[in-house]
Amino acid sequence: MHIFGQVFRKILGIAAIIGLALTWTTMPTAAAARSSVADVPPLSAYGQLPEIENAALSPSGNRIAALMTVRDKRLLVTFDPDGQVLSRTNVDEMKVRSFDWVGEDRLLLTYSVTEDLGYAFAADKHEFSIAAVIPLDNASGGVTIFGDQRDLATTIFGNYGMRQIDGRWYGFFGALELARDVRNQYVFQHGRPFLYRVDLLDGTTKRIALAARTDHDNDWLVDADGEVAVTYDINRNSGRWDIRNADRDVIAQGRTISGRSGLIGLGKDGQSVIYYETNEQNQTFRYEVPLTGGTPERFLSDVAYDRLYFDDFTGHLTGYREEGSDPKPVFYDEQHTIAAGRIQRAFEAFNMDMMDWSEGLGHVIVRTTGSGDSGSWFTVDVANFAARAFAYERTAIEPQHVGEFSTFEYTASDGMEMDGILTLPPGRDPANLPVVMLPHGGPHSYDVEHFDWWAQAFASRGYAVFQPNFRGSTNRDGAFRRAGYGEWGGKMQTDISDGMAALAEAGIVDPERACIVGASYGGYAALAGVTLQQGLYRCAVAVAPVTDIRRMYREDYQASGQVRTTRMALREQLGDPDIWDERSPERFAERADAPIMLIHGKDDSVVPYIHSVKMADALDDEDKPHEFVTLEGEDHWLSLSETRQLMLNSAVAFVQEHNPAD
Repeated sequence: MHIFGQVFRKILGIAAIIGLALTWTTMPTAAAARSSVADVPPLSAYGQLPEIENAALSPSGNRIAALMTVRDKRLLVTFDPDGQVLSRTNVDEMKVRSFDWVGEDRLLLTYSVTEDLGYAFAADKHEFSIAAVIPLDNASGGVTIFGDQRDLATTIFGNYGMRQIDGRWYGFFGALELARDVRNQYVFQHGRPFLYRVDLLDGTTKRIALAARTDHDNDWLVDADGEVAVTYDINRNSGRWDIRNADRDVIAQGRTISGRSGLIGLGKDGQSVIYYETNEQNQTFRYEVPLTGGTPERFLSDVAYDRLYFDDFTGHLTGYREEGSDPKPVFYDEQHTIAAGRIQRAFEAFNMDMMDWSEGLGHVIVRTTGSGDSGSWFTVDVANFAARAFAYERTAIEPQHVGEFSTFEYTASDGMEMDGILTLPPGRDPANLPVVMLPHGGPHSYDVEHFDWWAQAFASRGYAVFQPNFRGSTNRDGAFRRAGYGEWGGKMQTDISDGMAALAEAGIVDPERACIVGASYGGYAALAGVTLQQGLYRCAVAVAPVTDIRRMYREDYQASGQVRTTRMALREQLGDPDIWDERSPERFAERADAPIMLIHGKDDSVVPYIHSVKMADALDDEDKPHEFVTLEGEDHWLSLSETRQLMLNSAVAFVQEHNPAD
């Protein structure tokens, strides 16, 4: 039967790309989109997992796999280009991380589980990845990677690609080997993975590379024939590293005190390796060296790019995406570059990404988002240059309900130029609006112009939302990123309030009606905004926040096995340890000058739950107004629909209570 008829009645239908223009057959006009903002969608329309989260093309391009939510059920669905369903796999409440095609009739699904760890581990909780091969016919039986071997843990530590060898598909994964104890039982011995080749049809395995030595880490690249082409090894204490070819000859080596070096991938012909290294001035450079050895040369030194493309089935570099306001894909195959350029021009009215493509770029999956578009997915037949829209991410959010977003540039108080993403509430004049400051996590990340469910939820309730790319963000050059080192609670924090001041000066927001909201590092910034800073915000909502920098340092250092390179990297990023206490919100609970809401997942393995517990205790001791919402079974990434919605409902209600939009 046709795939989910109820959903498809809300889908765009078929659009045709004629020449360089995309014709939308059922989208409302811009005038209609602006005509009304009545019937604002419920918060669940924003907080629930999107109706399509990801999609992938089979090698031929004749089959599509998509992670979808249909009638409140989360499914991994496969269908043909006409929408005919081939298979459905229930993945409800499963934390799906990725899926890939194994040929034309199987899928490799990777999901994660959070486990409490025993005495042998440095952290209390860890997120383990599990991979399973799912046949479309559900008759030939599936395979859980390492699931049938007593001497290997049923988890993967790295996916090193798939290769088709003599007509058979193999996957390459990091594996933990278990040791026999005195009772002849298999037990954990160390956390350094070995590299295994796995037959993806029957699950049989073969070790093809040894684990790193004690106090070392390894990484590998697998060539088109399924052989280990490159081995990277680093001493985690000294920072000395080397790269060896298949003959174990050293072809590159160096030392980085912070441990920031590593492999990127094989070159365009598979005869070279691309890697990166950070020097003593904290500058990161990429190099390329032949597998046979030679002098490393700077990689694409004259090109500004933000993404590299590699062939899924050979590992070879196929191209890159140029950096800038109008990024263009460039492939080493000129015809692929021409085709990608035409696709990009066809969707130029929207922010678009080529999410996946078949061998030879015959078929492409395109995702669009933009003002008026809450997320749409297309398949493009390159040969016939025709596109078909096959899914919306949020069918309950009509174009007129999508708040307009744009990049707002401003200057920080010390003169540094920066920007952020401004989302405006639909149907309201952009003047003297109540504002939600929404700094991103990381902190080494950045926000771009796209539909952001959290920002849009607040905008739908009448708030302007600003997502500042403060110093330390990765949307600019390395110097901008490094400018954030040592500035937790310092200039990274004032960059946020400087952004609000610039918006107020432009007349867009009312600085007297502001709250600050964020998750992870953004949660830290939210707490810092009402403790380390004062007089700026009416409330703060902190989701999975770091509350004490010194505790975070100890946790990360301990989890690394107390290796020197991790310690150096953390101190480099966090700055002088003497200032950590004075930059930690938990230690300044008595200065909190606005109500605080803490929200934290009980299974968070990145920022442990204890951070919010300690912050709540400190606020209790000082009799400061606050609320604490625990998300049972939730991780750091808000992977589950129910708890994600609980987070959003709680956060929005708290902001509305303390900073009403009307």
